[in-house]
Amino acid sequence: MSLRPEFKARAVYIADRIDLRVWNAAERLASNPVAVSVPGGGMAVLFRYGVVVFFDTTEAEESAFFAQIGPTLAGASPEPETEEVRVRVESRAREGMQGDAVYVANDEIERLQVIADVLSKSVMLAWHEGRIAGSFDSIEPLASELRSTGRISARTGDLSRQVGAMLLTQQVVGGVAEVGEKPELLWERPDLEGLFVRLQDEFEIKERDALLRRKLNLISQAAQSLLQLQQSRHSLRLELYIVLLIIVEILLMGYELFLRTP
Repeated sequence: MSLRPEFKARAVYIADRIDLRVWNAAERLASNPVAVSVPGGGMAVLFRYGVVVFFDTTEAEESAFFAQIGPTLAGASPEPETEEVRVRVESRAREGMQGDAVYVANDEIERLQVIADVLSKSVMLAWHEGRIAGSFDSIEPLASELRSTGRISARTGDLSRQVGAMLLTQQVVGGVAEVGEKPELLWERPDLEGLFVRLQDEFEIKERDALLRRKLNLISQAAQSLLQLQQSRHSLRLELYIVLLIIVEILLMGYELFLRTP
């Protein structure tokens, strides 16, 4: 597939999951990661953790492609996260990021797959970074309330969902996306490792991954502590109700034995 000497690469975090099994071998331009042609021109590289990276496509072509793959999406995002760069093909240029463009020696699919891998991880991290910021905003008032009143008004179910969301994010970032790992492609094409490392450094993938994990651990621990505190209060209240019921039962038994007995 031939692309122009300069074109756009655009990554879109569109859903929680993309089912890649619908494309058979004959429909794929490449695998690991899956690359397919986009009707009208250009190419798309798809990742099962919900990211599509387009190369040399128009917005209309991207919209039509998303409409086509709609049934393969699970947990489609109402507000997709996007990130894009320009790609320039120059045979004598040093491969990597220069200014606001990525320079590559040629437009072979393997090179574009490397770019797609880094871009997909960057846009996925950006989406989760936004969610984490929102989680911090929700935890802070609860901590302030606990400090000032000694109790929190949040429901146990809300805190449980918060903990579940953090655990799910940890599983996606560290497990499904394998942000800290090299793509499988580099085992077959070690000559592209230099391009991958330079792009990974440019987009600060490792640093952002480490920072995100620390924030996830912090929020998860805070939410779990608040949840345990709330559950302890509920347990104490339940124990109090049981004690009151026992007292009522004793009083009723006493009434039966001493007051109603002739």
